[in-house]
Amino acid sequence: MTKLRLAIVGAGPAGIYAADILTKTEKHFDVSIDLFEQLPAPYGLVRYGVAPDHPRIKGIITALRDVLDSGHIRLFGNVDFGRDITLADLKKHYNAVIFSTGAIRDAPLMIPGIDLEGSYGAADFVSWYDGHPDVARTWPLDAAEVGVLGNGNVALDVARILAKHAEDLLPTEIPDNVFEGLKHSPVTDVHVFGRRGPAQVKFSPLELRELGELRDVDMVLYDEDFDYDEASKAAVASNKQVFVIDKVLNQWRARETGTASRRLHFHFFANPVELVGTDAVEAIRYERTVPDGEGGVVGTGEIREIPIQAFYRAVGYFGSPLDGIPFDEKRGVIPNREGQVLSDSGEQVHGVYATGWIKRGPVGLIGHTKSDAMETIKHVINDEASWWSPAEPDEAAIVALLESRGIEFTTLDGWHKLDEHELALGAAAERTRIKVVPRDDMVEISNA
Repeated sequence: MTKLRLAIVGAGPAGIYAADILTKTEKHFDVSIDLFEQLPAPYGLVRYGVAPDHPRIKGIITALRDVLDSGHIRLFGNVDFGRDITLADLKKHYNAVIFSTGAIRDAPLMIPGIDLEGSYGAADFVSWYDGHPDVARTWPLDAAEVGVLGNGNVALDVARILAKHAEDLLPTEIPDNVFEGLKHSPVTDVHVFGRRGPAQVKFSPLELRELGELRDVDMVLYDEDFDYDEASKAAVASNKQVFVIDKVLNQWRARETGTASRRLHFHFFANPVELVGTDAVEAIRYERTVPDGEGGVVGTGEIREIPIQAFYRAVGYFGSPLDGIPFDEKRGVIPNREGQVLSDSGEQVHGVYATGWIKRGPVGLIGHTKSDAMETIKHVINDEASWWSPAEPDEAAIVALLESRGIEFTTLDGWHKLDEHELALGAAAERTRIKVVPRDDMVEISNA
């Protein structure tokens, strides 16, 4: 019987779901799957992109763990594609490869002053507070007034972590260095800016409700933002999610404010035009916008300014190019047709596939990731005639290759050791988990 030796690069939800779907799909050949991950631990953005105080979302890890523990997949962590292994290596040992490397960079924001000290990408901040091993252990938290641009869930996460009192994060898996940094933050005011109105935000109702439960934090909204046009009224009346969001925001408007030590401000219809400052961020200038009647906005010419000493842009994630793989620099994705990777001339690159955010861009939830994987796997199966013909398909060959290059890779058994170690650290401190942050420590514990 034919055997498919498949490499998957990226052990986040997209890669793990692709592996799971392939093992469960009806086919006329056997399957052997190796999952390569640049980090020593699996789960991608579920581990390093979800705020530590969102345990319900992190429950996705339970489903991913079940897939990894099914016995059908090998995990090779701490292996960097393009450095430790190459496309030529994969062609030598596999019939095909799926790239599921996600999108971890911040999308750019082209306004004057964006490069001032104190201006940050939200993705970098998220990586810091989630204990990503490849970012600095410290973060500059010396601003009393902070601006956050974005009306999606990442902006909510950033604003919440900045405004929340550090001790209220202790029951979570927040890393110790992050707790120490946040504990000494002098923040008093966090301003969230969005170009459009309350009826057009991309917040999830659940996350928005949770935001309103912060201890000792006033929610500050402005009546001028709630003079809805007909399109916004129609959205509230016809869309359940928009209805709930509108209800939550209006409940906050009715609250009394002025007693909390911290404030979280929402500025809708605010299009940032400039960060003001000589060497560092001192203020944000934005143009007041109004609805255009079709769900969008137009500028009014009215410029406002609010003092801030730090600014975070949460305007989306962006993919990174991979060595030897076609890449769309404008969209930050691997060009593809339903997961089949395409060359610069639009021809299919046989044996190479994509799934997840590196395939479609950083939009959608876990459900989209599963349907993405199904679409890609369908083509992997149907393209059998154009699979690579590996010279050394034996499963032991890739292990020998990594060992010969001195790569300290981690395995699924190693992840179990690290997982148990982190849980034990947390239990000793009466916390959910305490993440091990340094990469070398993660590898050492995994390979003990």
